[in-house]
Amino acid sequence: MEQIDRRTMLCAIAACVLAAMSRAPAARCSPVRWTIPVGRLPAPAGALIQLPGDGNQLALTVDDGASVPVVDAFAHFCQDTGTRLTFFVNGANPSWSVNAPALRPMVASGQVQMANHTWSHPYLNRMSLDAVADQIRRNADFLRDIYGSDGTPYFRPPYGLHNADIDRVAADQGYTTVTMWSGDVGDSRPENEASLIANAAKSFQPQQIVLIHANLPTVTHCYAQLLDLIHSRGLQTVTLNDVFS
Repeated sequence: MEQIDRRTMLCAIAACVLAAMSRAPAARCSPVRWTIPVGRLPAPAGALIQLPGDGNQLALTVDDGASVPVVDAFAHFCQDTGTRLTFFVNGANPSWSVNAPALRPMVASGQVQMANHTWSHPYLNRMSLDAVADQIRRNADFLRDIYGSDGTPYFRPPYGLHNADIDRVAADQGYTTVTMWSGDVGDSRPENEASLIANAAKSFQPQQIVLIHANLPTVTHCYAQLLDLIHSRGLQTVTLNDVFS
């Protein structure tokens, strides 16, 4: 009888530990209170690499969207935590149409922002300027049709490749701010969770624009750790529209 009681007690302890572990991510990912930034600045013309000033803002920018489940996971992450971010969309990827019902309310509220990353992510420096214009225009039409906003003036050229002619073509369509980045999590190629978190630890600093991709599933396994980094450093996530008028 004593042996049975001990086994029963150990099983009960194990069950409590597992239950606590299963609840931990939800507690860690509770929505955060967001304060409206004061003194928004005009969006800069030309290349934008990091946020101005010496505040505690962090601009998370998420590119591409080649994976429907990864974009879905980002949408739920934002819903569950209140995180604010900017998506640089390739409209050719079905993820932006499939997940539009989840994303549209957050776009409407301003928590999530959509911006232009071209229609299908080509090397713009290998195309005619007419083709460059078509890539930008087609994606702008998609964003207006699906999300009600074309994301102007923010444009991110695929692979970060641009020149004066490409910038001029983008500006002619209202995309006067070529949005680059000052940090990344290294997920433009496959990497493990430890590497991704190590890169984020370097990049999650005040006033940085951080590049993430919605292509590979690794990032979806790291949301709790990424949120811990943001909170532990006292950073406030912002969209580009939160900072610039």
